[in-house]
Amino acid sequence: MNLTNALWYLGRGTGLVALVMFTLTMVLGITTRSGRQALGLSRFGVADLHKTASLAGVGLVATHVVTLLFDPYAQLKLVDLVFPFLAAYRPFWLGLGTLAVDLVVLVVASSLLRHQIGPKVFKGLHWLAYALWPVALLHALGTGTDAGTVWFRAVALGCLLAVGAAVGWRTSQSFAERGFPRIPRRRPEKAVTR
Repeated sequence: MNLTNALWYLGRGTGLVALVMFTLTMVLGITTRSGRQALGLSRFGVADLHKTASLAGVGLVATHVVTLLFDPYAQLKLVDLVFPFLAAYRPFWLGLGTLAVDLVVLVVASSLLRHQIGPKVFKGLHWLAYALWPVALLHALGTGTDAGTVWFRAVALGCLLAVGAAVGWRTSQSFAERGFPRIPRRRPEKAVTR
């Protein structure tokens, strides 16, 4: 196997595994948001697993992008890594991947700067993950050279079902009915004037 083939296989493999890791991140993020135990872990354990899965996904995406940047078959340019829909090869589908990377950068930056930007800005930027995941899935389905294979479609369907089940569970009536203890927010007391 020559270097070009190795780069191509590494780029494809890391892209696929990154999709799986971001699927796990989405499911764990939804679970973490519920404040409940899951998978035999405390809510803090679920939160730690969520962070670990997201960091692994970011590392895989970085490897995916850098590998394909050096792969002569992919024909990526530096501008293609930042600005979506400019690539020569499958510009729309590759542009979705670039858009997903841009969203990853925003979500990671908001996580790293969480205490400096405040909870409202953090939450707002972190919600971009709900856009990031389907964009990344569409990128994989549209530009992935294995997208037409049965095994790839099975992986993509498994990812879709996992996130769909988590969102369905989180938005279900039974979730709301079971409830979970929340710490009530204290309202600032008004000054009494006499």
